[in-house]
Amino acid sequence: MKAMVLCAGYGTRLSDLTRDIPKAMLPLQGRPLLEYIISHLAQQGFTQIIVNLHFKPEQIRDYFKDGTRWGVKIHYSCEPELLGTAGGLKKAASFLRQGDLFLAQYGDVLIDQNLKKMLDFHRTRCALATLLVHKRALSNSVVSMDDAGRIVGFLERPTEQERAGVVSPWVNSGLCVCAPEFLDAIPVNVPSDIPRDIIPRIISTGRLYGFPLSGYRCAIDSPERLEEVRSALAEGRCKLSLSACTRDNSA
Repeated sequence: MKAMVLCAGYGTRLSDLTRDIPKAMLPLQGRPLLEYIISHLAQQGFTQIIVNLHFKPEQIRDYFKDGTRWGVKIHYSCEPELLGTAGGLKKAASFLRQGDLFLAQYGDVLIDQNLKKMLDFHRTRCALATLLVHKRALSNSVVSMDDAGRIVGFLERPTEQERAGVVSPWVNSGLCVCAPEFLDAIPVNVPSDIPRDIIPRIISTGRLYGFPLSGYRCAIDSPERLEEVRSALAEGRCKLSLSACTRDNSA
């Protein structure tokens, strides 16, 4: 199976922490954030992984190389100009179309979700896209679903007026499973964003679903969130683990 980890952004909300390194290379217990993501994807059966790059790309390429140490094949998609989360997928379309589905995950989101049931859910419903969703009182997104898990409403960074009257505890988690046809909804050579530009466009197909998070999840978008993740790993609340080969060998 194929997956894409979106790592091209600058991570400006982390201020000086990402001045000299990409956000995906922030250290967690002595290892980069991206190493935990790639290890998790490998353990979930994703053996072909593509990572998009923009800011200081050599740091990621020099560390991960071709992915052999993690039992995967890592490919790279360099973006001279930032394309956004959806634009990054479109640039990698020829790679991502080679299968019945692909996974996309934000490179600043740490998730220990067991993905097997989510993949089965996606396949049995012939979904165009299945978003991992979780409950949160206030977030940048609001996801409304029916009893079957079909997404019937989606707001990204809504204003107070847009949010008024929308009653749903569900929000976007930053990981989705997509059918190759999902890429057809993304414009060519135009920067675009998955939740802002693409998700609202495909709700009317009836093939957009949400799958509830059952594991740990944290978006590392502030110094405080970075410390939360470090604590969660140390305390075992986040159950991500690195494979023996990555623990026992130096980079």
